[in-house]
Amino acid sequence: MMESMISYIFLGLSLAAPIGPVNAAQIDKGIKNGFLHSWLLGIGAMAADGLYMLLVYLGVVHLLSIGFVKSFLWFFGCFVLTYTGIESMIAANQPISGLMRNKEKLSKSFLTGFLMSLTNPLTILFWLGVYGSVLAKTAESVGPQQFLLYSLAIFIGVALWDFSMAAVSSSFGKLLTNRLILFISRLSGLSLVGFGIYFGIQAVKSL
Repeated sequence: MMESMISYIFLGLSLAAPIGPVNAAQIDKGIKNGFLHSWLLGIGAMAADGLYMLLVYLGVVHLLSIGFVKSFLWFFGCFVLTYTGIESMIAANQPISGLMRNKEKLSKSFLTGFLMSLTNPLTILFWLGVYGSVLAKTAESVGPQQFLLYSLAIFIGVALWDFSMAAVSSSFGKLLTNRLILFISRLSGLSLVGFGIYFGIQAVKSL
């Protein structure tokens, strides 16, 4: 039982680890606004992940395979990522100071992470493909209580990665020079715009 729990925690870590829009945004937030903003952005993304896990569990996620819904998500994801990336690059030109770290509302960081994950069709495919297959496999061999424990273990893995990213990126903000922080912030913003453009292309293709 314990070995299975640990393996599912590692599954959660491996699911969260690939660099994507949320990780890029977390790095940017951690460097410019500190640990709490970066962590809450990740918590927002986790809230959306939790919602999709629930949808998969309830079996209503097939609605997300409808063409119009997929196109809408690609377009909205394109807008969210491009806007966040441009905003990040504009903010990168401002000096990093203690005042700036406290200027942005924590709720905005949470909402940014939530919308990023919620409108990311790759997140949907990811939970459908991975969590859906885990659901199908474990539901055959274990009871509902044990299955919920395994689902919790996956979530713990995602949460550990979120905490680690926030801790590392906020530490970078203290160690790096302003010039290097500016470069990383711009690079992070560019990567978000790049993801946004990719989402836009996918949206057009899905029409």
